[in-house]
Amino acid sequence: SCGITLHAENARTSSFSGPYGKSYGNRFSHSGYQLEGPITALRIRINRNYIVGLQVRYGKQWSNYIGGSSGDLEEIFLFPRESIIQVSGKYSSYIRKLVFVTDEGRYFSFGKDYGTSFSGAPLFPNTVLRFFSGHYSSAISSIGFHWDKYASGCSICEDGVQEQENEERVE
Repeated sequence: SCGITLHAENARTSSFSGPYGKSYGNRFSHSGYQLEGPITALRIRINRNYIVGLQVRYGKQWSNYIGGSSGDLEEIFLFPRESIIQVSGKYSSYIRKLVFVTDEGRYFSFGKDYGTSFSGAPLFPNTVLRFFSGHYSSAISSIGFHWDKYASGCSICEDGVQEQENEERVE
């Protein structure tokens, strides 16, 4: 089964950056969501000072929203097979800034340029951001980045195969 293959690969390819910030409040981890597929979209809530909240779409499945309720929600969608390959930012009492860089050369910046700087990237070649973890209360207090090979989840492969078979029948 797919799950077993994934774990076998983890030994050689997974790495972790962080946690960055002050780890207080409630802990969160999206380790279960990564089984839904690759990161396909992000929602980041920001107010005047901080990164307030985070919600991530894995495959077609949105994670639970974590964080506070103040500020504005911004949303970004990744292209098919596009992945995040670096995250940098700043923190003080909470995370203040997040900058995402993708393997398509796109760059998404959220929040304020103030505080202690951090930068996270994978240790192993051809690995990408697979899921987030960290702590939150009324805003995100710490964040960590889990890197591994791109998730070509079973259901995605099967869908692709199914579509190709259908096209061949039509011809």
